Amino acid sequence: MAAALRLGRRGLGRTWPNPAVGCLVVREGADGPDIVGRGWTKPGGRPHAEAVALQEAGAAARGATVYVTLEPCAHEGKTPPCAGAIIEAGVGRVVSALEDPDPRVAGRGHALIRAAGIALAEGVLEADARVANIGHITRVTLGRPFVQLKLAHSRGGFISGPERRPVRITGEVARNWVHRMRAEADAILVGSGTIAADDPELTCRLPGAEDRSPVRVVVDTSLSISTEAKVVTTARDIPTWVICTEDAAPERADALRNAGVEIIAVAAEPERLVPLEPALAALAERGITRVLAEGGARIAASLVGAGLADEIVLIEGTREIAAGGLLAFLNAGPELPRTLPGFELAEEFHLGEDLLRRYTS
Repeated sequence: MAAALRLGRRGLGRTWPNPAVGCLVVREGADGPDIVGRGWTKPGGRPHAEAVALQEAGAAARGATVYVTLEPCAHEGKTPPCAGAIIEAGVGRVVSALEDPDPRVAGRGHALIRAAGIALAEGVLEADARVANIGHITRVTLGRPFVQLKLAHSRGGFISGPERRPVRITGEVARNWVHRMRAEADAILVGSGTIAADDPELTCRLPGAEDRSPVRVVVDTSLSISTEAKVVTTARDIPTWVICTEDAAPERADALRNAGVEIIAVAAEPERLVPLEPALAALAERGITRVLAEGGARIAASLVGAGLADEIVLIEGTREIAAGGLLAFLNAGPELPRTLPGFELAEEFHLGEDLLRRYTS
C-alpha cells in the first residue's frame, strides 16, 4: 500500500477534479510477490488508476490482489465504475486504504466487491491515504479546496521590505522546494497586490516539470490587474482565473477575457471585498481540490482569520529586513500559527540555509 500511495502522488496537481489515486496488482510468485500491474490517475482524472493497472496486468489479474489508495468508484460517469472492472477482472482480493466520502461512492464500491465474493481488507495505511487524498476529501465534504498557505519570511518575520518593496528572502534550495509544492497543487492563489508588487509568473520551473504549472488564481476585487502582467500575457498558455466582485467594471472584465483570462464574479462583502469562502467554493465547483496560497500578507491574514487555511508552511530565510517591512500576517509575524487553536507543528527541517516549518490542523 505504501508503494501504491507513492504511485498516486505522481498525479497530484494534474488529476482534478478527480483524486490522485494509486493502484497495484500483485500476484504471489515462486520468489515472492510480483507486481503485474501498476497505475495512477492520469491528467484530467482519466483513466482511473485501477483501469490503468488492470489493463497492464491483463489476464494476470485473475486471482491476484489489488492494492488501491481510495475506494474504487461505483457510479457510472464518463468511464465505467472501477469496482465493476475489478470484479470483471476476477481478482482474488482487494486491499483498500480509505472509504471515499464522495456521496456517489461512500461505501458502495466496497459493498459491490464484497457482494461479488471477493475478499476485502479496508483501512490499510488509512491515515497516510487521508493525507494523500485530502484535497478530494475537503472538496466533497466542505465544498471547497484544501488550502495550503505558504509564506517566506525574514528572521524578523517580514515578507517584504519597507514600503512593501519586494525582497528575495530564501535561497535556491527553498525556491526549488516551493516549485515542487506548485507542481502538486491544482491552483496557486494570490492577491492583486502581489501581482502589482512582484509581477510573478506563478509557474513551476523545475527542470522536466514545466508542464505541471497549476491554474493561477488572482483575487482582485475591482479588476485592477494590468493587462501587461505576466499572468495575463501568458493566460492562453497557462490558465489564469481572476476572482472579482459582481460590480467590477464590465470593460475591465472584457479586456481580461480578450487576453484569455477567465473571470469569476462573486457577491461582495459589506466592505466591498471579495469574500474568500464563496471564492474558494467557486474554485471547488470548477473541480479544484488543492490550492497553494502564496501571496501575500493580506490574503494570508484573511485565510487564517476566516478559518480557511488547512495547512501553513513558513520558510524562514537568513536575510535580515529592516524594521518597517511587512509582517507575514499583516499585524502578526510567523509566531501566529503556534497560537492558532487546532494547529500544531507537524515538521521542521532545513532547506539549505533556510528553515521550513509546517503547521497542520
